[in-house]
Order: sequence, then structure tokens, then C-alpha cells
Amino acid sequence: MNAASWSLLALALAGCGSAPDAASTSQIARGERVFRRCTACHTIGRYAGDTDGPNLYGVLGGPVGERRPRFAYTAGLKALGGTWDAARMDQWLANPRRMVPGTTMAFAGLADSKDRADVIAYLATQRP
Repeated sequence: MNAASWSLLALALAGCGSAPDAASTSQIARGERVFRRCTACHTIGRYAGDTDGPNLYGVLGGPVGERRPRFAYTAGLKALGGTWDAARMDQWLANPRRMVPGTTMAFAGLADSKDRADVIAYLATQRP
């Protein structure tokens, strides 16, 4: 069982939330596996630093292009503005260069919409 699953279980047992159903738990686990590709450039720990890409802990719901003050976001990403919600993250994960021309993110994207949905489900568990 991964850390995210333990956290959800602990919250459910403490009465602070509802336990995830089996389908969402397996989607989160699949998302964590797919996310391993991202760890070539990104960290996701609460207190982890930035590497070639920004730390992605708490990215969903956070501002685009300014969430990590010490990370040098591209002008295109800064100009995009707004917040990272599931729809915007899906578009980004599908093809970052199409969404933000001039981005320095080398990742070509995730073509499979199920992989993107799984990664987004995992990212949603990685926040305070």
C-alpha cells in the first residue's frame, strides 16, 4: 500500500473523510505507476525541492506558472495564468508543447486519456 492509500485509509478510520471505493483506489495506484515517468524531472514530496521541473506536490488547484517561487517557469506558462484544474491538467498532459508553445518541458505527452485521468487522480491525492 502506498503513502497516498495509507493517508486516505487513516482519514476514513478517523472519521475525517470517506474511504475511496475500489475503483478510485486502483485508478490512483495506476496513476502513481504512470507518474513514475514524470520523476525523471519532477518530485512530488511535500518538502521535496525542484529539479529539472517543479515539485508537483499540491499542483492541482494551484496557480499556473507561479506555484513554486524558486522555479524558473517559461514566459508562456506564466502568461497562461489561471489554476491547474483537472481539465487544464488533462490538456497539458496530452501535449504540453501544443498547450504552451515555447515550453521547455521536454515530455511529449500522454496520448492515452486513461493514463492522463489516472495521473490526475494520483496528483489529486498529493496535496495538504
